[in-house]
Amino acid sequence: AELDGDARSSRIFLGASLTQLEIDALFADQIEVDEVLEWDDRARSVRARMRTRLGAITLSESLVTDSGMKGAAQLMLNIVRREGIQTLPWSGAAKTVRERVAFVRARHADWPDMSDEFLTATLDDWLAPILDGRTSLRDLGNDLDRALMAMMDWRQRSDLDRLAPLHYVAPTGTRVPIKYSKPGAPSIAVRLQEMFGVKQTPTVDAGSVPLTLELLSPARRPVQVTRDLEGFWRGSYFEVRKELRGRYPKHVWPEDPLTAAPTARAKRRGE
Repeated sequence: AELDGDARSSRIFLGASLTQLEIDALFADQIEVDEVLEWDDRARSVRARMRTRLGAITLSESLVTDSGMKGAAQLMLNIVRREGIQTLPWSGAAKTVRERVAFVRARHADWPDMSDEFLTATLDDWLAPILDGRTSLRDLGNDLDRALMAMMDWRQRSDLDRLAPLHYVAPTGTRVPIKYSKPGAPSIAVRLQEMFGVKQTPTVDAGSVPLTLELLSPARRPVQVTRDLEGFWRGSYFEVRKELRGRYPKHVWPEDPLTAAPTARAKRRGE
């Protein structure tokens, strides 16, 4: 055999081919067969290949469908470490859990840290257990929610709905989602007419934090943002009333919103 001597990318000037049978006969004791796990970025999953090697030369390889996938969990952990936890399929429910806990933790230091930084540093503690036996990040589904909830003790899990409830129930019975995306200012978006008669601004964290109210028109367009509901009724409500009563004549616009009955509907014919 003759090469040009270039160690980086040698060119072969003289050589002889070998068949697979000859390789098997000559180098049987040096041929190794192993299973290799690799990450399929498009499918967001681990796949296995059976590889036959002679030293650094791959003689053949094929996908394996009945692999035990030993090491798949560790491979996925490494992918998450490399790409960041935003690569996980966070559901809306899981994101809400993190936001609610962040809100409570800002006021109660003994609550768990669910920040990106802390979750990344503790993947082996909370993520590894739910990866066991899986080969795809897309399969995690609601397990991320459960993993986050498992970071809290029983008292915190029971207190979460009390301190950071998911909904505010308006006087009309409408369940309005509470947004915790801004830990310092949880908020709701509710139609103005549904809050008639409510003097005190709704609160969370056992009454210590007033909600930011995004008051909506009958068409659910924002007309006012306030954390002082009674002050709104006594002040800028009348400017809002003047502007909207002509635009929405089928809806009630009382002169005294503090004594008016809340409503989620338009006026009946003849009212």
